[in-house]
Amino acid sequence: MTLDLDILPLSSWMPETPYPLLISGPCSLETEEQSLSTARELAKDKRVHVIRGGVWKPRTRPGSFEGIGSIGLEWLRMIREETGLMMGTEVANAHHAEECLKADIDVLWIGARSTTSPFVIQEIADVLKGSDKVVMVKNPMNPDLSLWMGALERLNAMGLKKLVAIHRGFSPFQETKYRNYPGWKTYIELRRSMPNLPIICDPSHIAGKREFVGEISQKAFDMGFDGLMIESHIDPSCALSDAAQQFTPSDLAKLIDRLVIRKQTFEDKEYGNKLDQLRSRIDVLDTELMELLSARTEIVDQIALYKKTNNVMALQIDRWSQMMNMRLNTAEKLKLNETFIKILFQLIHEDSVRQQTEYIDNLEK
Repeated sequence: MTLDLDILPLSSWMPETPYPLLISGPCSLETEEQSLSTARELAKDKRVHVIRGGVWKPRTRPGSFEGIGSIGLEWLRMIREETGLMMGTEVANAHHAEECLKADIDVLWIGARSTTSPFVIQEIADVLKGSDKVVMVKNPMNPDLSLWMGALERLNAMGLKKLVAIHRGFSPFQETKYRNYPGWKTYIELRRSMPNLPIICDPSHIAGKREFVGEISQKAFDMGFDGLMIESHIDPSCALSDAAQQFTPSDLAKLIDRLVIRKQTFEDKEYGNKLDQLRSRIDVLDTELMELLSARTEIVDQIALYKKTNNVMALQIDRWSQMMNMRLNTAEKLKLNETFIKILFQLIHEDSVRQQTEYIDNLEK
């Protein structure tokens, strides 16, 4: 099912430029000098459209730097007056939204923690009702597409038409090299479900470290994102929050220089024919994969019957561990991505357990 929201395209409010939407600035505004110095340097790069700066910083545990507070909104206004660029900050609740409206902040984004709560989203939507502000919504902490879409729908229902989704990754269920698990599948589903919705990527929060921001940014452009939000600080070594993932403005410019923006389509006929051939081969292989999965489910039913006959429970952890090790060893030999294979077989095994329990339940009815 697709849902076209009543929203305006980026071109209706974004400055005219050939470069995709680029938002940058400090994770947190810390001092007036730090805020202005960073913004002045970023404004020299005409590819930057919006200066961001965290004013209120929701922290997992108390005692960490939680933002400078409302005075930071005045610094954002000063930056706008000096640079002419749009200003943006995060709002975590209705009070923050009220403060931003009073300060006439151009862009508000709702963080992952807030997106998780429909109550918080509705309260923010009520405050912003009918305004012409740009409102961006980060994905929730976990890959719950309905929560993400629901937040956007609630805002749109209040007359907010300048909406943008931000993909910032999800809380990892296991250790990875990134701070947050990219979960590109959820982005693809959002793109398919809301085709007219602009979606940008936040590679800073996915990566967690500067060294990985570039590869995430390129991946985002390769997948058709409409822009990026990348954190930048005049001196990241002194940053009071997320120091490891922020760039100096000059290093950010070098990163942007290296990124390649792909075309949506290619007019060359030979290219199109070759691509169609390769896609046809993928279609055939996908059909074969599903046929194999179908054959697997028949064997799972046989296993369920045998377990039922011998009074054995459906889930057996030892077998699961043994099977996963075997699959990962095979994946290594075939040079397949270990994380992908682990996730794939977790899903397959979980569905096998579900299938077995349902099969046994039906036999007992």
